[in-house]
Amino acid sequence: MTPEVIAHLNALNRQFYATVADAFDQTRGSAWPGWQRLLPHLPSARPLRVLDVGCGNGRFARFLHAAGVTIDYVGVDSSPALLAHARAALAALERWRLVEQDVIDQPIREGEYDLVVAFGVLHHVPARAGRVAFMRGLAQRVAPQGVLAYASWRFMEDARLRARIVPWPLELADAVEAGDVLLDWRQGAHALRYCHALDDAEQAELDASLSLTLLERYRADGSSGQLNAYSVLRHDPA
Repeated sequence: MTPEVIAHLNALNRQFYATVADAFDQTRGSAWPGWQRLLPHLPSARPLRVLDVGCGNGRFARFLHAAGVTIDYVGVDSSPALLAHARAALAALERWRLVEQDVIDQPIREGEYDLVVAFGVLHHVPARAGRVAFMRGLAQRVAPQGVLAYASWRFMEDARLRARIVPWPLELADAVEAGDVLLDWRQGAHALRYCHALDDAEQAELDASLSLTLLERYRADGSSGQLNAYSVLRHDPA
């Protein structure tokens, strides 16, 4: 995939979230059930230094707070509208900071965290090589004995979501990679988003490309309880 196509797909997704931010916030207020299974893997450090990549409206921080975990939280997202919702939602927390940054264009190169998470993000990262680089960059931000947790959205396994796929424009049809699709949005404003359909093989390859110890893979979320595939990995220094 060329840099020009990657930039185009990334811009498409930035426009998508600019268009649907309010509706997205209204329909994305609840914690994912799969997050509960992550809690036993959390390092014991308190406050827990958390980097939430693609934080959206900050609901993962609210989940940790509700679970009684003391956090020093940094949320990063490219959408100023969603970050505005996050600021309002996190006002009651003590230690938090939000950063507007496109982590595809500008990888996070500083900081060390006890927990690094990327939920609802990886399917928006263009190109197989780009996803490897993205995950390796996140792994570099994990402190010794810290944990990296991410999920891949398995929308192709859901008939309702598959029905939202629209054809690629002719100028992009031969430029994207296998598993790349356009999904429409059906709540209020019309918008399209670029998504990549990961499978178990690609996720296993991603995990193996990281210098981290795999603790667990599991499925959770959605009406099927299978809509997200999680990987939880730990930084065990040699």
